[in-house]
Amino acid sequence: MLRSLATRIALACSLCLAFCAQAAAFDTTTPPAASTVNPQDREIGRRVDARLNQEPALSRVQASVVDGVALLHGEVVQQEDAKLAESIAAQTRGVTRVENRIELSTHLRDRFAVALEAVSEKLVRLVAATPLLVIAVGIVFLASWLGRALSRRTRWFLGHLHSQNPYLEGLVQRVVQWLVLVCGLLIALDLLGASSLVGAVLGSAGVAGLVLGFAFKDIAENYVAGILLSLRRPFAPGDHVMIDRVHEGKVVALTSRATLLMTMDGNQLALPNALVFRSVVLNFSENPKRRFDFLVPLDPASSVGDAQRIGLEAMQAIDGLLPDPPAYALITEYLPDRMSVQYLGWVDQKRNSVPRVRSEAMRRVKRALDDQGIRRAGVPASAVAPLAQPEYTPPADTSADKEIDAQLAQAQRAKDSENLLDDRNPSTPS
Repeated sequence: MLRSLATRIALACSLCLAFCAQAAAFDTTTPPAASTVNPQDREIGRRVDARLNQEPALSRVQASVVDGVALLHGEVVQQEDAKLAESIAAQTRGVTRVENRIELSTHLRDRFAVALEAVSEKLVRLVAATPLLVIAVGIVFLASWLGRALSRRTRWFLGHLHSQNPYLEGLVQRVVQWLVLVCGLLIALDLLGASSLVGAVLGSAGVAGLVLGFAFKDIAENYVAGILLSLRRPFAPGDHVMIDRVHEGKVVALTSRATLLMTMDGNQLALPNALVFRSVVLNFSENPKRRFDFLVPLDPASSVGDAQRIGLEAMQAIDGLLPDPPAYALITEYLPDRMSVQYLGWVDQKRNSVPRVRSEAMRRVKRALDDQGIRRAGVPASAVAPLAQPEYTPPADTSADKEIDAQLAQAQRAKDSENLLDDRNPSTPS
């Protein structure tokens, strides 16, 4: 058993010795012995060492040459020094190939010296560039002041624009201000020798703008549509409009992203500007006179002419019905079982409510026809007989809907600061 153990120990020792011998054969971190180097390689190695010693940063680097191959070993403080040593060795006459075995120094003193040198160099550059930096900052401040001054002077050239679109005037002033400021920044950067930084920033801004453009496509579309709507002005604050044949209400405000409506139910509706810009806009307030109509089906045996005359006489007594244009009645249908008469009238919608005037007209026409015994289609003769008691007549209030107008005014006051249609908004750049 002891013999077996001794045999195993001897075998392990022999394997270790063989491994160490092989490692020593391939270890080239140390220069070969002088006896194994021919005179020509020794001379080339001395030339390489002489050139390396001329650089203070390479004082701890040695070179050895074997068969024209230069082996560099030692320590340097920075990686650039290792590359410099490799370049020096490669340029030495007689060197065919370079094997760089140089390592970076991990000594605390060396690393601290490198950091201190870098900081000192930057401080020296900063001090040297202080006059240029002061001038560059002065140029930026001057460009900012000049941009503000020019933006205010644009009011002289855009005097007619203020009455048409004060928001656009403010936008033009901001564009002028920012263009002058950007020009000042470019001049300052070029003075500091940072022109390449401008290209990098503009390139990054272009890529970022492309990404943001796709991400915020709807927001940008609504913003541009808001500007175009403020130029075209298809409606004004308070106008009664119908958009896309669906959305009806009074205009509260036009913001940069949405058109706000106060519906006739008293609810606030926000429509994207892009939708409003593409849609058909019906503006009821563009013309203060608005027409209403309603149909009355009559029995074929009734006198249509009397129905027209009696209905118009009843309508003319309505408060809120305009005498000019006058109301009129048309026969629109002639069938075996009925005839239809269409009554039409005009209302000043700024002072009177069209639905209220229409409702009062329908009530009075119905009562007048019944009093004169004119039968409507499908109504028996007993239904048009004189009533035993007078018909109840509610108060005829045809004035404009003050409640909706009050809610509209309150909503407009809340949106004054961002209404692109409001001429009172300040247009000077902030």
